[in-house]
Amino acid sequence: MVCLTDFELYAKEHLPKATWDYYAAGADECCTRDDNLLAYKRIRLRPRMLRDVSISDTRTTVQGTEISFPVGIAPTAFHCLAWPDGEMSTARATEAMNTCYITSTYSTCSVEEIVTAAPTGYRWFQLYVYRNRKVSEQIVHRVEALGYKALVLTVDVPYTGKRRNDIRNQFRLPPHLKVKNFDGVFEENNGPEEYGVPANTLDPSISWKDVYWLQSLTRLPIIIKGILTKEDAELAVEHGVQGIIVSNHGGRQLDGGPATVSEIII
Repeated sequence: MVCLTDFELYAKEHLPKATWDYYAAGADECCTRDDNLLAYKRIRLRPRMLRDVSISDTRTTVQGTEISFPVGIAPTAFHCLAWPDGEMSTARATEAMNTCYITSTYSTCSVEEIVTAAPTGYRWFQLYVYRNRKVSEQIVHRVEALGYKALVLTVDVPYTGKRRNDIRNQFRLPPHLKVKNFDGVFEENNGPEEYGVPANTLDPSISWKDVYWLQSLTRLPIIIKGILTKEDAELAVEHGVQGIIVSNHGGRQLDGGPATVSEIII
């Protein structure tokens, strides 16, 4: 396997259908997911010649930290569905490549296990805000104490997108896996589950004022993930965040939104 497409084809052939569908599908008709891919294919390079490229250097800095090249690992859930070591393997690979790994709230390895697996890695932590704010507060304090370097507040999930294949497959984590960062937190729940946690735990009332609430909890820089418009980018600056990630959640949330590299966001 020599490129990402090869890995994708191999995964589709070898993973259980419900797992593959969880990883691959977008929301509703998957229009935004497909547009994400097509938008990149429409970009054309403008090459310049005779520029002496005998020495190349892809290093850059992000939030004041040098990384080896301007590509990081976005937060994605449930890596143990595909490989026993799950996010620990992802963390080791990112450490070896000297780039940034944004650990998902919905990891199937705990934030502590990830740090142990890759102790010198450069890590940020992706955060959701829950109706029970103490749950969010506790994870913020945990990752700050563990040396994570930024919080990535995901703002495009007031409600989970309608992922039709997951509904058809009645997707659930297998019994041997769990959302390790919440181990013991929701033990008394006997109701319906949604992606490893009780349904309706995300807080749909989250608003810009909650950026200030989060800033009151931590000294970590706050990055907002899920921005798709100029207006919201400007509001992020007004609220003192240290960065934004232009994202439509891989097309898994609001189907019909723009592709992440579309001119619509400018």
